[in-house]
Amino acid sequence: MFVLARAVTYSTLFVGLVLVFLPARVLSSSGVVQPAGTGPWQIAGMLVGAAGAALCLACISTFALVGKGTPAPFDPPRRLVRQGPYRFVRNPMYLGAALAMGGAALFYQSFALLAYIAAFLLATHLLVAGYEEPTLRRAFGDDYTAYCKAVGRWWPRTKVLNS
Repeated sequence: MFVLARAVTYSTLFVGLVLVFLPARVLSSSGVVQPAGTGPWQIAGMLVGAAGAALCLACISTFALVGKGTPAPFDPPRRLVRQGPYRFVRNPMYLGAALAMGGAALFYQSFALLAYIAAFLLATHLLVAGYEEPTLRRAFGDDYTAYCKAVGRWWPRTKVLNS
């Protein structure tokens, strides 16, 4: 139960900073205000944002319950996580975050927020390739190497990992 509390705490800090505070600053500095009504863009944005949030929640719970750790690099899972959303892509948490922010970009019809998402995805890719993957390879060895061969970093492969 303690690992779940840690996962929720760290995830809340990540969400608060990267998915709420910084995008709010981007919107504010670009002069975007809340739409006067709820139209098709807002409905699409809410649906996309909810899908991204649901994916993030699935990742957090999978990390805590299966991996016995958190998404935070300083408190990583103790076991290699290949279940749940991690059966399809190796980094579904980041994709869920980008999807949630994409929902906000749709809701507000904000190109500035789209630029923020692009920067987030670039920074995430550099973090994954430069730090996370080498760290996981050292921690989990051949199991992680086999996982990388079976599951794409960002895009699902035609065959889903069964584990």
